[in-house]
Amino acid sequence: MVEVVSLGDGSMISPTHQLNVIGFFCPVPVAEAKKALLNMDAGQILEVLADDPETVHDMPLLTARGKNSILSIEEKAGELRFLIEVIE
Repeated sequence: MVEVVSLGDGSMISPTHQLNVIGFFCPVPVAEAKKALLNMDAGQILEVLADDPETVHDMPLLTARGKNSILSIEEKAGELRFLIEVIE
């Protein structure tokens, strides 16, 4: 089961929420990220941890359609870390 975990208050640099979708493949990572972002407030930041290489293409498409912005995308040893800020 995929679960969004609140990390506390956070700041513009630190994520306020985390979504771990390691081991899940399309369309689960994007669908769960979309669901999580809909339940977040403006200024909050979602950290998405994924290992599906398709998310590199899919997450920017998700944010282009919504009121969110990708702050960074990092890759380390096949795992991806996205920081997505809720704009509105």
